[in-house]
Amino acid sequence: MNSQKTWIICCFFNFLIACLFGLLMRFMYLFPIDVLNYSFLLHAHSHTAMLGWVYLMIYVLIVYFFIPKEKSQKPIYNRLFWLTEFSVIGMMISFPVQGYALFSIVFSTMHILLSYVFCSLVWKDSLRDKSPAHRLLLVSLLFMVLSTFGVWCLGPAVSTLGKQSVFYQSAIQFFLHFQFNGWFILAVLALFLKQFQEKIAPIKFKKCYLLLIFSTLLTVCFPIRLFVERDFLSYINTLGVLMQFAGFMYFYKMLQPQISSFKKQLNSTTQLVYGLSVCSLFLKIAIQLITIFPNIGLVSHQIRNFVIGFIHLTTLGIITGFILGILLQNKMLCARSSAVKSGIKCFVLGYILTEILLFLQGIYFYSTGQTIIMYYQNIILSSIIMVFGLVFILISLLKSSFNKFDIL
Repeated sequence: MNSQKTWIICCFFNFLIACLFGLLMRFMYLFPIDVLNYSFLLHAHSHTAMLGWVYLMIYVLIVYFFIPKEKSQKPIYNRLFWLTEFSVIGMMISFPVQGYALFSIVFSTMHILLSYVFCSLVWKDSLRDKSPAHRLLLVSLLFMVLSTFGVWCLGPAVSTLGKQSVFYQSAIQFFLHFQFNGWFILAVLALFLKQFQEKIAPIKFKKCYLLLIFSTLLTVCFPIRLFVERDFLSYINTLGVLMQFAGFMYFYKMLQPQISSFKKQLNSTTQLVYGLSVCSLFLKIAIQLITIFPNIGLVSHQIRNFVIGFIHLTTLGIITGFILGILLQNKMLCARSSAVKSGIKCFVLGYILTEILLFLQGIYFYSTGQTIIMYYQNIILSSIIMVFGLVFILISLLKSSFNKFDIL
């Protein structure tokens, strides 16, 4: 089995484990398991999904699309991948057992330090690439480094003011905002932009590029506003959300001349996941526009179903949707495989059902303070469908040869 195939199988394995952690948490609502700590499992689920699936899959695709072949063949990229995976496995094991404690903190810190090494390698080895996609990628890497400043603040925050302090909560929100909206989303957009063969108009890209950067910086005020009651933060967030909307409109206009020809070269499965990611992206933007109204913004944070639904909209709908589309388009996943087709359909169905259930339950709880009949049973079933989808994809990956996909 060659190295690059193993990289991708490893990422999907991490994704499957993250989904199994999520399924187990939902199962515990109906059948509590005394030996398991729910909050510990939550940490394991979120860290494995973010750092084991999204981060490492973006790692693989950046090396493939942005690093020249003669440089991507250097042993450092393979070693760095497996060291990063070692830190992820450490978090998989330590978080369910002890939550945030010595070993989980050690492995989390290790992951951050390795991410700095990755950033410096990409920055140095991809300098010959002057494309718009490359410029967007470099900004995403800067946001990734910026996000980690929030993590470094957690220790001083706990030791001085405690976990319930505004400082601690703001540091967490700072990290999450720039991880999701800065690093992950801009990185997958850069990878997506790389799939378009024709030249991008520099003027249209510059407008989109600047709006996305400034909107990402400004919208950090929304999560911080939940802990710091200052009106000016709401005004800054509103400006950021409007700039984000304009930025994505320019992104669409920039690609519009190529969209029809781009779609023609895609098979139906690839069109499905790209369609899922684009729809999820515009739904995310619509939700952020709605939450500029103070009362709605407060409710969106107070009701847990809305929070989880929004996070999954970003990670499963937008980020994972783009990743799956890029993998299928470039034959890293075999779109002709019946296992892949079944897996993608199951994953998409499970994702859509869980999102509908999460948001409906949030609305119902806000209106009545109660739970929808059979809610937990249905959301467990939806999660099982997603898990089966990932199992099918993994089976196909293990069987495939990857002859046309050669990184190292």
